[in-house]
This record gives sequence, structure tokens and C-alpha cells, in this order.
Amino acid sequence: MRRRHSESKGSRRGVGGERGFAVQVVSEQALLARFGDPSDPAVPQALDGVLRQLERSRPVWLVDCVPAWGSLLVIFDPGRTDASVVRRAIRAAAAARADASPVRRSVTVPVWYDPEVAPDLEEVARRHGLSVEEVIARHAGRPYTVYALGFKPGFPYLGFLDDALVTPRRDTPRLSVPPGSVAIAGRQTGIYPVRSPGGWWILGRTPVRIFDPQRPEPFLLGVGQVVRFQPIDRCTYEELGGETGRVV
Repeated sequence: MRRRHSESKGSRRGVGGERGFAVQVVSEQALLARFGDPSDPAVPQALDGVLRQLERSRPVWLVDCVPAWGSLLVIFDPGRTDASVVRRAIRAAAAARADASPVRRSVTVPVWYDPEVAPDLEEVARRHGLSVEEVIARHAGRPYTVYALGFKPGFPYLGFLDDALVTPRRDTPRLSVPPGSVAIAGRQTGIYPVRSPGGWWILGRTPVRIFDPQRPEPFLLGVGQVVRFQPIDRCTYEELGGETGRVV
């Protein structure tokens, strides 16, 4: 019987000497590659490089690749290959990523920070003893890395917040959060891609559609990408097609 959860020999040292890289069998048709400390900003970029390398080469046995927080699940067709071949392909992709997969371009996301579209902006400021202007400056004043996509299609988990803005999730989630809402929870910030329930604190809204199933590439952001927020006023927000209306 094939051993599950087995690791390739020497994989703990990782490709190119990177510590923490490991590949393990998790089922008869899937391997999981772990890239080390998930909070390390280099990890999502390394993960994205392997993901794109596999998708570019597109071996006949590849069924799907599912990126997550610090790991990549590679699903294969066991009728076409076996785990040892897939493991070698993952390690080869990791070794080749530096030359073949440049880091994704950074993206600037315009955000209207205003209580009209951000019902939690003033409350977050009050909780942390900051002015609204300070909250905006701290939130928009640093680059963020996309560590994972999930929850809803294209929802980016971005890290990490200024320590002064770290806030636990809301005790009571909202039943309906508009698409484009920029919010925070814990050490992370994110953007709601579609209308959905949500328990994060809403600080603003972007007119940019980060998920559009009609586009050739539906997702605006990818794992490993760097994101910056650019404060804009109401006029610019509306010119860019943003919708107004209070969130309850």
C-alpha cells in the first residue's frame, strides 16, 4: 500500500537550500507542497512561481493546482502518472521558478475611505485611539502581499497590517457586504469581490472589480502579488464607476 503523508528525501531543506520546503502525499491523487513559514513575504512569491511554472508546462497528468496559505495542492490523474513523477515535477518547478517566473507586477487599488461606504471606519479609529485620518494613513501607508485567495472567488488575504490597526473580527458578522469593500480583521486586510456576508471591519470601498468572470483572467490579484491602496475622494470614486450607498 502506498504510504500517505510521506515526504521526499531531503525535502525539508528545500530547493536551493530553502528551509521548510516539503512535498507530501495527501491522497492517491494529490500532493501538497509546503513552502515554509507562511508569514514570510517570500513564501507566497515562491508558491506563485511554482504554480505558474506548473500551469505553463501543463503536463498531461495535471488536473488542478490549489494555492493556499503557505502551501500548494497539486491534483493529478493517477491513471496517467504516479506520485513520484509529480513530486519531481514540483521540485523541478521550484528550482526553475527564479528564472522562468518573475514576480507579478504590483497593483495599486484606489479606495474611498468614507463613513458613507465604510461603516466601521470611525469605530476602528475610536477603538485604537486614533483619528480617522490616522487610520487611513496607516492602512494606505504600506504595501501588502497577497498570501492566499479564498472565502469567495478572488478574495485576497493581504498581510500585514500596521500593529496599531490589528483588530479582532466583528462579534456579529454582517449579512450583506457590498463588493469592493476594503476591510480588516486580525493582522490582515482584504477586499470583498462579490456581495456576501462578512465579519471584517469595513474601512473603505474600491470601484475596481477584483473579480469579473467575464474577463479572460477573472482574478485581478494573485498569490505573491504586492498591493498598495491609494486614497481617493468621492468624485474620483464615482468617475471610476463606484457605487454609493450605506452599509447596514
